Amino acid sequence: MFNKFLPKNDDNRLRRVLLLLLLLVLVIGTTQCTSSEEDAMDTDEVTDTTDSAGGSTDAADTEETTETADDTITLAIEHFSVIEGTTWSGAHDRAGERLAEKYDNVEYVFREEVGPDLTVPYAEELISSGADIVIGNAEFMGLPLQDITEKYPDVYFGSIIASDLATERNFIRLFPRQYQALYLEGLIAGALTETGNIGIVSAFPSVQVIRRTNGFVLGVQDAAEMLGKDINIYVRYAGDWFLPPEERGIAETLISEYDVDVITQQTDSGSPLDVAVEQGIWFVGKDMDIVGFYGWADTNTVAVSFDTRWEVLYDQMINDFMAGEQNPETVLYLGMDSSITLADGTEVPTVDIMNDGKVGIDAISPAALPLIPQEILDLVAQRREQMIAGEWDPFTEHAFISNGTGLELEGLPVPAAGEEVKPAGEEPTAEWLLSQFNFDLQGVTILE
Repeated sequence: MFNKFLPKNDDNRLRRVLLLLLLLVLVIGTTQCTSSEEDAMDTDEVTDTTDSAGGSTDAADTEETTETADDTITLAIEHFSVIEGTTWSGAHDRAGERLAEKYDNVEYVFREEVGPDLTVPYAEELISSGADIVIGNAEFMGLPLQDITEKYPDVYFGSIIASDLATERNFIRLFPRQYQALYLEGLIAGALTETGNIGIVSAFPSVQVIRRTNGFVLGVQDAAEMLGKDINIYVRYAGDWFLPPEERGIAETLISEYDVDVITQQTDSGSPLDVAVEQGIWFVGKDMDIVGFYGWADTNTVAVSFDTRWEVLYDQMINDFMAGEQNPETVLYLGMDSSITLADGTEVPTVDIMNDGKVGIDAISPAALPLIPQEILDLVAQRREQMIAGEWDPFTEHAFISNGTGLELEGLPVPAAGEEVKPAGEEPTAEWLLSQFNFDLQGVTILE
């Protein structure tokens, strides 16, 4: 119609314009349809995702998801030794595993063979990966953690106590009252010896070692008094915690030269146990149920062991951290009256006598049980129950009479032989036991 009134050139021009307009309309329409379809697809995807999750993804849910992720607590343990084949680091490792099983929001990580020069670099590496609690599982390599406590104020640090009691607001020192279970072991060992000679393969003089040995000694001496026996206790030091050849040599010497028929250790290798198996004498284990957890030897050699549940102490640290406690308790010295309920519902005290998966009187080897008088068995059961109830403690009950041997500390000499340092019935403080109990109890022979 319009082209009737226009010249030919103008008509061609109009046709081109109309063609361009038509193409433009088509392009715009196609773009809008595509955008609408993509929007619809995005909406459908969001709807499908929301439906599968069972709820909407509003701001509150996003915040809750973030909080859940932030609630994860990572426990990092720096082990001074290898884990496999050791009772000390093995017990710490088991504690980490058990806590990760108990709590859905707890993760356990570790490093092995950590010396003092690596403690801080490894700790900082672990913290950068998310560690919230960092433990040094021996004092000599755990103490350097104190140097970085201010740098990481939101991290809990922990170190085992040997004799140093230095703490910070977020630097926690810990140790279990292993001497309680060692006392029960001493009662059993004292009843089993027929030669009247018991040997201890030990690491080196330290407050930690001396204190634990003294718990065992008190048990042996109580058994000797009850049964009318004359029992000698021999101790020889290897010089370090893990020296298999030296430990083997000491065990062999104790048997061949001192007629020992019951042997125990304050070292970490399996050499003393190997010698006990070879020589056919009784062995008393430390730190873990070596038969039940490791399958080392059997109850024909292992009369009993004591088992340490470090998870009881770490559990307190984890719960304080969960609660946002800025000033947690900085010295943890827990005994048989403290416990933890594991993921499978089993309640276990901090330490206990254990053997082949059994505890208490049942932990005593079936082969050893007939050799132990009923009065000793009754006393083991009674004292164990009393300690679990928090009603009795060997270090409160007994007087501390110095043997005249031990470890001289700065400003704290070894008391003279025969000196009564603590009377019977007086409870020593945790601080004193952990840092000043530097002498052997009367009746022990320290071999050179």
